[in-house]
Amino acid sequence: MKTLFVLFDSLNRNALSCYNPNAAPTPAFDRLASRGTVFDTHYAGSLPCMPARRDLLTGRLNFLHRSWGPVEPFDRCFPDTLRQHGIYSHLISDHYHYWEEGGCGYHNRYSSAEFVRGQERDLWKAMVQPPHERFRQQYHPMLSEAPRRAPNMVNREYLQREEDFPIARCVEHATEFIDTNHQADNWFLQVEMFDPHEPFTAPGRFKQQASGYDGPILDWPLYDQLKLTDAEARELTLNYQAVVQMCDYYLAKLLDSLDRHDMWKDTAIILTTDHGFLLGEHNWWGKNRMPVLDPIAHIPLIMYHPTHTVTGDGGNRCQKLTQCLDITPTVLDLHGIDPADAGSSHTGQSLLSLTQSDQQTTVRDYALFGLFGGAVNITDGRYTYFHYPSDTTSPLHEYTLMPVHPASYFTRDEFDNAELVRDQLFGNGYPLLKLSALDNARRPPMQGGAFGDAKNVLYDLSADPEQLSPIDDPEKQSEIIDAITRLFRENQAPAELYTRFDL
Repeated sequence: MKTLFVLFDSLNRNALSCYNPNAAPTPAFDRLASRGTVFDTHYAGSLPCMPARRDLLTGRLNFLHRSWGPVEPFDRCFPDTLRQHGIYSHLISDHYHYWEEGGCGYHNRYSSAEFVRGQERDLWKAMVQPPHERFRQQYHPMLSEAPRRAPNMVNREYLQREEDFPIARCVEHATEFIDTNHQADNWFLQVEMFDPHEPFTAPGRFKQQASGYDGPILDWPLYDQLKLTDAEARELTLNYQAVVQMCDYYLAKLLDSLDRHDMWKDTAIILTTDHGFLLGEHNWWGKNRMPVLDPIAHIPLIMYHPTHTVTGDGGNRCQKLTQCLDITPTVLDLHGIDPADAGSSHTGQSLLSLTQSDQQTTVRDYALFGLFGGAVNITDGRYTYFHYPSDTTSPLHEYTLMPVHPASYFTRDEFDNAELVRDQLFGNGYPLLKLSALDNARRPPMQGGAFGDAKNVLYDLSADPEQLSPIDDPEKQSEIIDAITRLFRENQAPAELYTRFDL
């Protein structure tokens, strides 16, 4: 078996026409969907970027015991398991967070890896004296007045042609891999593209209409409740849609390479994202700070298996509740490795049977998702509930052997009262550092401040898919809180979280 795993970042399911008939057409996503299975009730787990990738690699939730951080020594990642079974894995990515302290160890799990530079705040090109005055005139103040965004303005100086864009180079590398290795068997290729993550930068040909905005470049919102003009908000939204169109164009090139080598007969495909992004819904832009509403948590997943029957012209649809944790056992299952015998501590379930026409298997009844230190969120596919800490002053700890934040080491005061503990089962027998999670630590949500709209709310998605009107249903809420408690046990949540969330 060969497997192509296509991972986008911040890809909203409602931006894809196979999920939303009112979206701008995305024919390449439709093309894959027509051959495979579209999962309609798929949810994220740990958020944002690197916590999501740790979930994807290990099949375990990590936001209950750790914020954004590296792969840990005690993690058991599916690329390692593939290698132990003689299956070659290759990573192609422009996700620059792998280059930072908080992303170390991930790419080392694969047999080989290629990285494309230049996305977002990647410290890529050297410009000792940037033209700050020109940048101030060229970019909206949201970009030009934020020092952390200066590297992006420098990087863009070197992305003048479409073929220079990181997504184009990622797909070029992927096509090269496929051209070289299409006759080989037993490999796993992960093509991971940072787009459509902000900044929403794409060649002009992908922007389908004008917004009415005539100011400097505006394609990177803050994670905040922004006060924007209608034209500014429309400009940001249309720029996001343009990047989605660019993703669709380059996905088509990737699928064309499978056509060229007649690989649909022996290649499985998994396409998904880490999380979505709010584009003004509930007056929020971005992620991390606000409640983890469905535009962030409810994410796309499309799977294709070469020997499973597709019914009808539009492929299969699966309504079962699934989660990012299920990717690990699914990949192992695709390659003939029994997930139960793989020596992994994953809590996901293989989705392979759901790509067949018979979809009677229930994978899970509830899914937990969230950010470290924030709410514990839960869904059963119909209801979503946001459960915030009842006492934010109660103890909260990081459990790690790799004490680094996204782009910096833990500070000395974060080691005050540090302990070495051995009673955390998710540590797979390793002694773990137990460190106080300080409020001022350099971890998400960071940008713009602390968590906002932090209220316990219950939504009925069947009646209120946009989550505009919380419902008052004490019986359902009690049932869901019982489910949170059960999932805490199943996911080995640290003991102090039961107190923190009044469970």
